Amino acid sequence: MLHLVPDQIVLWEWLAFAVRWTHVITAIAWIGSSFYFVALDLGLTKAPGLPKGAHGEEWQVHGGGFYHINKYLVAPDRMPEHLTWFKWESYATWLSGAALLMVVYWAGANLYLIDTAKADLATWQAILISAGSLALGWLIYDTLCKSPLGETPTVLMLLLFVALVAMGWGYTQVFTGRAALLHLGAFTATIMTANVFFIIMPNQRIVVADLKAGRAPDPKFGKIAKLRSTHNNYLTLPVIFLMLSNHYPLAFASQYNWLIAALIFLMGVTIRHFFNTMHARKGMLWWTWAVTVVLFIMVMWLSSAGLNQDRLDQAEARPLTPVETRFAEAEGFGQVSDIVMGRCSMCHAREPGYEGIYHAPKGVFLETPADIAKYAREIYIQSGLTNAMPPANVTFMEPEERAQVIRWFRQAGGADLAELQPPH
Repeated sequence: MLHLVPDQIVLWEWLAFAVRWTHVITAIAWIGSSFYFVALDLGLTKAPGLPKGAHGEEWQVHGGGFYHINKYLVAPDRMPEHLTWFKWESYATWLSGAALLMVVYWAGANLYLIDTAKADLATWQAILISAGSLALGWLIYDTLCKSPLGETPTVLMLLLFVALVAMGWGYTQVFTGRAALLHLGAFTATIMTANVFFIIMPNQRIVVADLKAGRAPDPKFGKIAKLRSTHNNYLTLPVIFLMLSNHYPLAFASQYNWLIAALIFLMGVTIRHFFNTMHARKGMLWWTWAVTVVLFIMVMWLSSAGLNQDRLDQAEARPLTPVETRFAEAEGFGQVSDIVMGRCSMCHAREPGYEGIYHAPKGVFLETPADIAKYAREIYIQSGLTNAMPPANVTFMEPEERAQVIRWFRQAGGADLAELQPPH
């Protein structure tokens, strides 16, 4: 019989998709405007006849027209009637990212966030650490920037790098590898958006208010904003890598994942330094690409040298959680286990047997009853409700087998989202 009303799992998946889509769209807008203004700022040139107070100008061509842009270090003599503020791109990116964190990692804490082998946390404890660490990171960073270290940007940047590496290591001691790298990205992105919300925008409002009141704005506010903007510029590329890392087990499943993240932060510096120098018309620093390649080779070596996964005998001996037990005891589990073993386990194995597959996709193993019960939701979505798995149906999974997966999952009550995520 056709199932006309979507179950909660389907609705939740579409909610996650919608939030992720929003997050990607807003991130494109934020990163695009950020990179554009950095390049614009670095490319400004002095020219005769600049308006009073103008620091430099830039001529650009785009979309069939020419643009003539002047930059004022403090502000023009007269405040224009229309002033565009670039802030909502940043705010929307962070808010949608926070929502995605809640939908995927908080709601799915037992599967994606908590690693009982590292810390046997209750769901509420894991969520508290997750949210609290993001707030704490901003407070520490902001304190450092407002200290005398703010006058020595290079030293401050080195301390920020050390803090990020330390946080990466700390996350790996508590959360799953996938969640650790994702949280390090969220930790960094929180600093970036907080820079916009708490520092850059308020300083710009002070300048605007002074102009409207006829007062001469203090140049220090522009200097402070410039420091935070520079940090955001160098942190952007590593954040993108960390947000994508959950799709690549070689990045997050390595016992050296925190060192991989550290090298990625350095790669962000070398790549941005090349483009920043180029946009400032100071030449092409090709050596930065050589350094980037060496760093990436080190990343690849660390990923393969430290791939962190349990052995098959350990997986077979592992006791089932209450949620897994419910799926393992549900009617039809035996048949579904046979289906998964025959159609999926050659790829989703600790030592894959399918030609060309060297590591289980997304680090998902489907070799034991405990494995199958653990990933019941993913099996239901990927090979029951949809034909996503096996890819291109290379193992010839039959429609009746997919129907069996659906019956088993619903028989276990898995379609009820509230039942799927009980207290840990």
